[in-house]
Amino acid sequence: MDTGIQEFFRNKTVFLTGGSGFLGKVVIEKLLRTTEVKRIYSLFRPKRGVSIGERVSVWEKDSIFEVLLKTKPDALQRVCPIAGDCQQPDLGLCELDKGLLVSEVQVVIHGAATVRFDEAMHLSLAINVRATRLMLQLAKRMTQLVSFVHVSTAYSNSVATDIDERFYPEHLRDGSDKILALGELLSAETIDNMTSALVGSFPNTYTYTKALAEDVIRREAGNLCIFRPSIIMPVCKEPEVGWTEGLNGPQALIFGIARGVVRVLTFDSNSKFNLVPVDYCANVILACAWTTGTNIGHAEKPPIYTFGSTRKNQLCLKNFLELGFSFINRNPLNNVLWYPFLIRFPPLLFPFAAFFFHTLPGYFLDALLRLNGRKPILGKVYSKIHKNIALLGPFMRTTFNFGMSNTQGLLETLSKKDRFMYDFDMDRLDWDHYFQGAFSGMRKHIANEPITEESIASGLKLHRRFKVLHYGLTILLLSLILYGLWMLAKFVF
Repeated sequence: MDTGIQEFFRNKTVFLTGGSGFLGKVVIEKLLRTTEVKRIYSLFRPKRGVSIGERVSVWEKDSIFEVLLKTKPDALQRVCPIAGDCQQPDLGLCELDKGLLVSEVQVVIHGAATVRFDEAMHLSLAINVRATRLMLQLAKRMTQLVSFVHVSTAYSNSVATDIDERFYPEHLRDGSDKILALGELLSAETIDNMTSALVGSFPNTYTYTKALAEDVIRREAGNLCIFRPSIIMPVCKEPEVGWTEGLNGPQALIFGIARGVVRVLTFDSNSKFNLVPVDYCANVILACAWTTGTNIGHAEKPPIYTFGSTRKNQLCLKNFLELGFSFINRNPLNNVLWYPFLIRFPPLLFPFAAFFFHTLPGYFLDALLRLNGRKPILGKVYSKIHKNIALLGPFMRTTFNFGMSNTQGLLETLSKKDRFMYDFDMDRLDWDHYFQGAFSGMRKHIANEPITEESIASGLKLHRRFKVLHYGLTILLLSLILYGLWMLAKFVF
């Protein structure tokens, strides 16, 4: 017998944007594996030399779909790619595809967004805000629509530190309608030059434009809801423990440390780090679509479902880094630059520390690469790392408290079968066990190193060698510094 969520999606046609992204792939996989969804239309931006059909066909080799294809070999045939582009004024949709969507779609999951913190303002407005309004306008024409889920972020209102599941129009000096109108009147260059004035007290263009997108939703009526996830991390349970794709903030930090590239940081070790597994996020999205579609017309305003670590089971940044080092020391990577270590500096001293621990060694190694006829890379790498650290700064020094009563209530409304199949209970998440899988996934999918005894043994051997060199160099440098101070004191006195 089907669960409530399975029954809801049976024979439904879903339109998904952002399906080629990290979260989007997991949503598609979970829909195909656990429900009898009729069809999934997924928006793909055309790429030169690669058809949108080919972009779906390559998924057959992606390990995230391995379990699915073993049980349902033809499952991906239910994914129908639609050519489109959220940067375009009309979403880049042709009239034929618009007609298909309008006549067939019953559930919309709008997850497409640019998640770059430093994205140009004109692009952030086009992709994150204007595309949301265009999606809503298209959805209003859909004759069979019963549910619309907009994927936002828990940090969309991060000008505050205590954030409830409600709209915050007071954080915006100008509403989404005025800003979008401004974007239509002015050139991209002019809009970009106005970034500081528009962003105001928001940390970056990403959080600002996601707040504007929520304002677009606030102004609409209908069977809508907003899903606000916090920082999305690798798979916890299914279909592949630890599966990940690309590097986000926390993963990038641990990966950089594991490589021996990131050696100094500035952060508040006691600040809370709000992390959630990507498969749990996919489960919340499907539950949101179900509850929105089965409670048509009951909500006066679009409900908001924030999903993050619960206060009963939340990590601080210090715990996260300790777990990371625990894994690094037991399962070190083979392709490393130096022995992994990390020193925390206060914000005022960080630029000097970054120069001596990152930039200066980077210049030295780049010089060696040039002498060997190879292209220097570390200068550019460290420039990008320091930029990312600056962008992550507000989130590494601040604890954000998220109200999650709606999401907790949603969990409690699920049947036992639904709670088992679409679990997102963060109270019961074992962080030690989770990160063991997550960091193994990082090793496999990001570092492209196998999780075998031979690979780990080779990494441990190299790890020990670099450890001796690291502490030997540290002792030598300290001895030279002390000798210099002694000579200086002798000269002065």
